[in-house]
Amino acid sequence: MGEPHLAADERIDQLYGANIQIIQSQSVFAFSLDAVLLADFAQPDRTRRGLTVDLCAGNGAVGLFFSPKTKGQIQLVELQPRLAEMAGRSIELNNLEDRMSVLNLDLAQAPTVIKPDSVSVVTCNPPYFKDVPTSQKNPNEHYAIARHELTTTLEQVIKTTSTLLKMTGHAYFVFRPDRFLEMMALLEKHRLAPKKIQFVYPKAGRDANMFLVDAIKDGRPGGLKILPPVVVADDQGNYIGRVHDLLYGPTKPVS
Repeated sequence: MGEPHLAADERIDQLYGANIQIIQSQSVFAFSLDAVLLADFAQPDRTRRGLTVDLCAGNGAVGLFFSPKTKGQIQLVELQPRLAEMAGRSIELNNLEDRMSVLNLDLAQAPTVIKPDSVSVVTCNPPYFKDVPTSQKNPNEHYAIARHELTTTLEQVIKTTSTLLKMTGHAYFVFRPDRFLEMMALLEKHRLAPKKIQFVYPKAGRDANMFLVDAIKDGRPGGLKILPPVVVADDQGNYIGRVHDLLYGPTKPVS
């Protein structure tokens, strides 16, 4: 296909590790490292043909970056029309129209369109911050909605995830460590058993600033694994290891 239509404030970026292009705009939203890490952490079902749903999809980053792992359908759920439309154009840009689609609706309404108990994998990079009077919010509405619980809550995200997932389906989230215990309690409340957790550190010696979790619907209690940590950058701020390879492709050995 030809070059996609781009608005004046848009550009095309590439995630070299997944060989995926994505339409971005700093005016409304641009994906962050958390989306890249979540897509890498998440795994398809055993058949690699089950339905995947990405909630709070934004401009489609997580679903697009996850797409090379599965042959099944991927449905993106995004509330904001501009971001949903951008995600749709990125799907076309990568020739994934036969496997990916976008639902522009409130995630709480997703089970009215997607059959409950039918989804193999749910991924979600939810808003990190509670909506409280003292919280500092971005004046840009698109960023404010992405970062703060203005249109949904962590519990609503987890409740919808559980409703959509089939028994033993997997849910994958990326979230902030200061709300770790809250998330664990909500997962248990909504029949999701955490099985793998991985903490992400900006640099060696720093506190973790993210964690990734893999939870199974109606999974057996116990068996939780804490995976080796992900360290994002060296002391000079250069991306290292797996993170570097995801963003720029594997480092070629020196001959």
